[in-house]
Amino acid sequence: MPDEHFDVLIVGAGLSGIAAGYHLQHKCPGKRFVILEGRDCIGGTWDLFRYPGIRSDSDMFTLGYSFKPWTEPKAIADGPRILNYVRETAAENDLEKDIRFRHRVKRAMWSTPDARWTVEAERLVGEGATEVVRFTCSFLFMCSGYYKYEAGYAPEFAGAQDFAGRIVHPQQWPEDLDYAGKRVVVVGSGATAVTLVPEMAKAASHVTMLQRSPTYVVSRPAQDPLANKLRRNLPARLAYHLIRWRNVLFGMYFFQLSRRKPDRVKQFILGGIRRALGPDYDIATHFTPRYNPWDQRLCLVPDGDLFKAIRDKRASVVTSEIDTFTKDGIRLKDGSELAADIIVTATGLVLQVLGGLEVSVDGRAVDFAKTLNYKGMMYSDVPNMAAALGYTNASWTLKCDLTCEYVCRLINYMDRHGYRQCVPHNSDPSIEPMPSLNFTSGYVQRSIAKLPKQGSKRPWRLYQNYALDIVSLRFGKVDDGVMQYS
Repeated sequence: MPDEHFDVLIVGAGLSGIAAGYHLQHKCPGKRFVILEGRDCIGGTWDLFRYPGIRSDSDMFTLGYSFKPWTEPKAIADGPRILNYVRETAAENDLEKDIRFRHRVKRAMWSTPDARWTVEAERLVGEGATEVVRFTCSFLFMCSGYYKYEAGYAPEFAGAQDFAGRIVHPQQWPEDLDYAGKRVVVVGSGATAVTLVPEMAKAASHVTMLQRSPTYVVSRPAQDPLANKLRRNLPARLAYHLIRWRNVLFGMYFFQLSRRKPDRVKQFILGGIRRALGPDYDIATHFTPRYNPWDQRLCLVPDGDLFKAIRDKRASVVTSEIDTFTKDGIRLKDGSELAADIIVTATGLVLQVLGGLEVSVDGRAVDFAKTLNYKGMMYSDVPNMAAALGYTNASWTLKCDLTCEYVCRLINYMDRHGYRQCVPHNSDPSIEPMPSLNFTSGYVQRSIAKLPKQGSKRPWRLYQNYALDIVSLRFGKVDDGVMQYS
């Protein structure tokens, strides 16, 4: 059969892919598009992760879409509610008809003479059996996230084979895991660990969070009283955008304050923990990181649930390094042992560029580590391709919404001028390549060499700033002298 052709091919039916479908429907109504999804359902991250207590670590007024107000009472929402929100958005906009499930995109080949991509996907046709199907498209929009779905980061722990209990990774949570009355050790100190510990502590006999080094942890109310008041007294859309902008501006202020006055912010965060845990708790050991606030992402705990579990003696924090797993638990390098029936390795994600897609342009393989990131969404000398990626210091969806709007502007501009190809190209010798992320987090440092670079000035510079990006992406010139059209 001939390859099926679409104007736009979207990869991924998660939070970003559904946004892309919505924006194309409304801003490029004449365009034919398809969404290819490797799994068998909508939702991406919010369907993949099933561990206890899974929730957002951003408020839903900024993690929610710009075009669909969040109406639930909780601002810090749990995974099932977020999943329902994404699926509801797809249903309201009749996007299910445009999604091809069980299509895992593997390769994309660009041809300049044809001005189109040929995309190969593996379609699941039976019990483990796949067949290769091909599509062509004029524009390729990657909404496949930033990490590897198949497996999380799992370091080799000495003695793991000797442990008599179960070892689980949050990214592949087993449905049959019964931890009621069990002793649990959660290895890690990031967002997943601080979510798991208080939730599992409700049923486990005791949960220990074992960390090599501490993370900054901030408590926020799960419900936003001012937001709920505004929603009772104002039209839903107006209230939503007022709260959204208040949260965006506060987030930007707090991030900039962390950069300019890190000691002040550090004392503010530690003061909150001291009030939550009392003056006798060893905050210096367990909650005082070696780095400044926002050198890594902060961890959010709604209503201080982690601190409450520690106060109630249902959970505890141990800061030490692992020597080896044993039959009955974990032996630490200081010689002490932690008894465990279950060990949860909340050790992070594996970052991945464009979902591991193999890309070639006119027969030459693209090494994304050698490309520059254009406006946080496109890549130098790679034509007609964009990727929806969120902020590191704010909600993912804020940037994704802007990216979707910009892609629609770009496509409409090309149509008006009769162009078939757009490619960002750097001809400025003064542009210095820099790492795309300046986070010290382990999951970033493990992958930084494989990631695209950013440039030393715009439009190659990533400012991680929503207000600046609105000016650039919503109102800035599409023909900026760097994007080349033909």
